[in-house]
Amino acid sequence: MNNKIHKAKLLRFNFLIFIIFCTFILLIIRLGYLQITKGEDFDRELNQTDVVIVEKPVPRGSVYDRHHRLLVGNRAVETITYFRDNDVTSDDMLEIAENLTKYISIDHNQLKLYDLQAYFFAKYPERINKRLTKDEQQLEKGELYEAQLAKVTDQDLATLSESDKSVAMIYKKMNSISTFNIGTIKNKQVTDEEVAKVSENLSQLPGIDVTIDWERDYHAGDMLRSVFGSVTTKEVGLPSDQQELLLAKDYALNDRVGSSYLEKGYEDVLKGAKEQYELIINKGERDKSVLRREGKKGDNLVLTIDLDFQKKLEDIATNTLIQRRGKLADRLYIVATNPQNGEILGMVGKRLNMTTGKVEDDTLGVFNSQYTMGSSIKGATVLAGYMDQVISLDDNTLVDKPLKFAETKSKSSWFNRNGRVVLNDLSALETSSNSYMMQLALRMGGKYDYTYDERLQMDSEQVFRKLRYYLAQFGLGVLTGVDLPGETPGLKGLESNPGLALDLSFGQFDTYTTLQLNQYISTIANGGKRIAPRIVKEIRGNTDQGEIGELKTLFSPKILNHVDIDGIYIDRVKSGLYNVVHGSHQHGTGKRLAQLSYKVAAKTGTAQAFYSGPVQSANMRAVWNLTFVGYAPADHPEIAVSVALPYMDTDKEEAILDIPRKVFDAYFES
Repeated sequence: MNNKIHKAKLLRFNFLIFIIFCTFILLIIRLGYLQITKGEDFDRELNQTDVVIVEKPVPRGSVYDRHHRLLVGNRAVETITYFRDNDVTSDDMLEIAENLTKYISIDHNQLKLYDLQAYFFAKYPERINKRLTKDEQQLEKGELYEAQLAKVTDQDLATLSESDKSVAMIYKKMNSISTFNIGTIKNKQVTDEEVAKVSENLSQLPGIDVTIDWERDYHAGDMLRSVFGSVTTKEVGLPSDQQELLLAKDYALNDRVGSSYLEKGYEDVLKGAKEQYELIINKGERDKSVLRREGKKGDNLVLTIDLDFQKKLEDIATNTLIQRRGKLADRLYIVATNPQNGEILGMVGKRLNMTTGKVEDDTLGVFNSQYTMGSSIKGATVLAGYMDQVISLDDNTLVDKPLKFAETKSKSSWFNRNGRVVLNDLSALETSSNSYMMQLALRMGGKYDYTYDERLQMDSEQVFRKLRYYLAQFGLGVLTGVDLPGETPGLKGLESNPGLALDLSFGQFDTYTTLQLNQYISTIANGGKRIAPRIVKEIRGNTDQGEIGELKTLFSPKILNHVDIDGIYIDRVKSGLYNVVHGSHQHGTGKRLAQLSYKVAAKTGTAQAFYSGPVQSANMRAVWNLTFVGYAPADHPEIAVSVALPYMDTDKEEAILDIPRKVFDAYFES
């Protein structure tokens, strides 16, 4: 019996030895296979060298006036930055943040609950992990981290000192920087003492550096500040609505970009080329960095605007509003351009703050605020009559008279409420006849005869379609094409009854911007070319000292369309606009400009409107929008001016005439 047991044990022992032997044989075969077939791959991975591209930002291009006087530049600022390496851990960053708070102060008021929880967990991970349930311990990384942060209690956060919160703020900034990228820790109010202390202790602060950054510097104060637009901060980085597009253009998420108006419209010019380094990574560790491309400051914009002339426009607008010509007239817009090439010589918008009494900038309103502009547009209406062939050079006489239809109140010209006055196209412009313009609209709808108080029967849809088509050729009711984002095309009124088509003919229905008014009068002044207004004249590079350099791009006039009419008709209307100022008719509306040493052609306008400004108690009160368009010299225009003064409590057009007079004087006397 014992002998059988002994043989069984010996058999099991020999079998075990055999299994072990086979296992070793298989292991040796596997190792041999890996050594022979995969050895080179493993060796290559072990000794792999990676190249990572690191970029450093450069200053944006500057903005100058047409005489190369600096308007927007860059101011150097001391900045404390952090470069995040590939092997840095949360503990490493926490230690660096704690050390850095010994040398700098930092505002931590923007910390959110999540940020404080993240900091507390990073500082006390073991304490928090003990609070996890068995099920929570099995969660995947993202869900696990959220569960860990949820275990940080209000009592935990109450133990954090002000110093802890400063560390938390720095830790948050460091943690938001992606691998092999540089981020800003502090660039506001960095003191000389902080710079010195951090510089002396860089060995204790791996990744931390003291560098020079920049911020926009506005040399003309608040002048045109809104038109210049803004640039995002590094904290904001790429605007969310542009991220996908900008990332495709090799931007980084924390890059600063132009976010509005000129800065946004010319981002590709102003941004420059970032300094680029190749970071060599050997065996997972940083070896060295090699300069791949030197940084290059962005190119510079030279504007069409003259700084001195712009200052004069600002003063004209400000002083006009301070004088309070109307109780509700809290805004004023002025645009001056060269009608031959579309260059904006100056533009200003101002609003009077009814609460503080201070005049504030509203230059953006020049192209994104719209109003009914009244009789100023009648030059385009007369030309529309010629284009539609409802009048001709041989047949353009009509009788100015009040028009009364069954559906509407009586509509008449300001100077003729009851009688009959024979006018042609020239005298209709000179006297600003509403009746003449309405009769042009009636003819466009196929109606040539009129009976008092009859029911208005015409193809009003056709009138709206035709008139808007003709007016658009001058820039009224369409985008002007200005080289700034954010322009509005104005608003088209609701075509609820045929009589409103008559209102459209004399500027009392659709709304337009002051810039559209300027494009319209410029189109007449230059003989029929609708030219896109332009605020940037040229693009220039930089000298070695970073100042304005060689010419790179000189912009040519951008002609959007030619008015579809022979020049003889435009000359006819120009004569009518000249007569507004210099004619002999007793009802001429621009006579106060006749005494100027230069000859002005012009058109004034009034439009009945309803107040919709900041004074709530006056909402929907009847007011008047006063407007002006004109150019000079009349025989060879150099400057076209448009003015809009909404919400006046008078319809007297003379109340606006001294504004363009001062604008013309500022231009010709400079």
